[in-house]
Amino acid sequence: MSSPVRPATPSWARKSTVVLTIAAFALAVFGATTQTWLTVHLDPAQLGTAAASQAGLQVQGSQAATAVTALALVALAGGLAASIAGRIARWIVAAIIVLAAAGIVSAAAIVLANPLAAAQGSIAAATGISGGTATVDVSAFPVIAVIAGVLLGAGALALIPAGRYWKTRTKYDTAIATAAGKAHPAAQPDEIDSWDRLSRGDDPT
Repeated sequence: MSSPVRPATPSWARKSTVVLTIAAFALAVFGATTQTWLTVHLDPAQLGTAAASQAGLQVQGSQAATAVTALALVALAGGLAASIAGRIARWIVAAIIVLAAAGIVSAAAIVLANPLAAAQGSIAAATGISGGTATVDVSAFPVIAVIAGVLLGAGALALIPAGRYWKTRTKYDTAIATAAGKAHPAAQPDEIDSWDRLSRGDDPT
């Protein structure tokens, strides 16, 4: 009686595809935080030396939404960990990445909803005055962070169904696979199999 044949892995469910997708969106979020999210225009008399440039006060994403940078790194680490995680660990990793993605979207959305409030820390640092009024221009990078965060969460959710196609790497699973192989011997081993058996001290002859 032959052993059941493992179904072919769909292209979307390949480990490399899922892990690289999560890593790419996490890096996209991180990269967005290094760019200018807000440009603050204040009265030169109020802004002082910081208003020497007509471009205004530039506020990076890491300053406007400090949590986004940290959450992007958490998601990146989670995506890399998923590549070696077992079945239960993948559920935990997926949950962590989903929560990180939700935090990214929430923090970036808050900046979009109230950019002046998000810029107050940078305004206070530049002028020594907090609570002032200003005109704030918002760049496209907060929107990019929101979109990348949503896609990051979707990639994390894909870990669960995709993981069903991945081969396990634990010692327990290896022992089960070995027992199954003895119960259902395969065809003539190739040279690689023979070398593997020799390295374990077995004589394939």
